Amino acid sequence: MTMSHRHPDPRSGLVLDAHELGRRVGAMKEIHRIAEAPDGIGTDVIGVPPGSPVEMELRLESVVEGVLVTGTAAVSLQGQCARCLEPTTSAEEVDLQELYLYPDKEPDDDEASRLDDDLIDLEPLLRDTVVLDLPFTPLCRPDCAGLCPDCGANLNADPDHRHDDRIDPRWAALSGWTTDPDDEAEASMAGNKE
Repeated sequence: MTMSHRHPDPRSGLVLDAHELGRRVGAMKEIHRIAEAPDGIGTDVIGVPPGSPVEMELRLESVVEGVLVTGTAAVSLQGQCARCLEPTTSAEEVDLQELYLYPDKEPDDDEASRLDDDLIDLEPLLRDTVVLDLPFTPLCRPDCAGLCPDCGANLNADPDHRHDDRIDPRWAALSGWTTDPDDEAEASMAGNKE
């Protein structure tokens, strides 16, 4: 997870205080919290609306290296269907798990998350976990018919939509070369007589 370089705001719903755990290995605290989603959780196609509720069920556990945070977060998603471009909404529940190291512990890697004055900032964890769990091609429904490739009409609204058979412009010169089935039969019979 990406290390945050800003000091966490203790008033934020995504910042937890681990002070009461102390450094007692095995000390636990369960938290149920609803926080507001920050800006920028998602992609250009789908994401969590800023300010929407993020419902979290969390467990903080003091371990030798720091505080282990595990739990789930439920978010609502808004986006655009990849087939028909209509707005789409859905709900997503993601599993959260991250070890927040005490400031005096040496990390195994440079991107390890750390406690900051006994505060745990969940925003980077939430952002990374939700974005990795987003659908690559969000759909308004699994059987979405998409758009007509010729005119762009929404095929969900008009499933019987069709165009007269158009001739591919690359083959248009051959359109005058039609044969009459009777002519083909006569030519075939003439070939058999020889």
